[in-house]
Amino acid sequence: MSDMINLIKQLRDRTGAGLMDCKKALLENNNNVDAACDWLREKGIAKQAKKASTRIAAEGIAWVLAEGNKAAIIEVNSETDFVANSDPFRALVKEVNSLVLANAPKTLDEAKELKNADGKSIADLFVDATVKLGEKLDFRRFEVVEKADDEVFGPYIHMNGKIATLVVLKGGNTEVANGVALNVCSNNPTYINETDIPADVIAKETAVQKEAANNDPSFAKKPAAIQDKIIAGKVNKVLFDSVLVDEPFIFDDSKTVGQYLKENNASVIKTIRFAVGEGIEKRQDDFAAEVAAQASAGK
Repeated sequence: MSDMINLIKQLRDRTGAGLMDCKKALLENNNNVDAACDWLREKGIAKQAKKASTRIAAEGIAWVLAEGNKAAIIEVNSETDFVANSDPFRALVKEVNSLVLANAPKTLDEAKELKNADGKSIADLFVDATVKLGEKLDFRRFEVVEKADDEVFGPYIHMNGKIATLVVLKGGNTEVANGVALNVCSNNPTYINETDIPADVIAKETAVQKEAANNDPSFAKKPAAIQDKIIAGKVNKVLFDSVLVDEPFIFDDSKTVGQYLKENNASVIKTIRFAVGEGIEKRQDDFAAEVAAQASAGK
């Protein structure tokens, strides 16, 4: 009996599965712990597959690591904040980030095949974590960035992983890069410089502003040159608000980010911002309706 208890303990430590599930897995696999671990994983996969279509992983953590001239930023999703804030999930995120940083894969499929020191792939780690945590988990995206020796990384993690930002500067220093990264995190600019705004975007916004102006009777009474200036001003206001260098610097709003960069002999090469769950349509649960439906069913 003591041997079985030890085996159950080993299996539970490796998988996080319940006691009875571990016992059943061992009995089904002649007390072979490795085979029992695979059996539990397979059962976990089967359970998750049935529910995958109705389960949405839109919570989670965005994280960033930088070492030397290489940095990696990732997003890993869970179904709930409760799991996202758990130690096992955070350990999974950091292990995945470390593997991605060390190996610089090109695609998500390639990244999922990366193996840790124990020979487990990232895909395996996710299966194990799914069995242990009981939620749908997803390695959603990553990006690996390499910089030159005269460039500087500015990694920033907001609210313990709700947003991760990475900035690459030419010139400057770590303090300057981190300050700009905080601006990117806070304001989520679309462009770095005004020259980055595509011509078709400017043309589209100009058309929108002209159409809006045509609905203003007082606008038609103004000289054509004034009308053009008004339109250009409105276009600039809309588009330049989304330009990083034109934003007020977050630590000193008396100057723009561009001015701050110039003072520190720096320019922005690249920015990346991962906000957890952005672009994922979250399920809206109507708890009151669910309770009412269950009450009606019980009558």
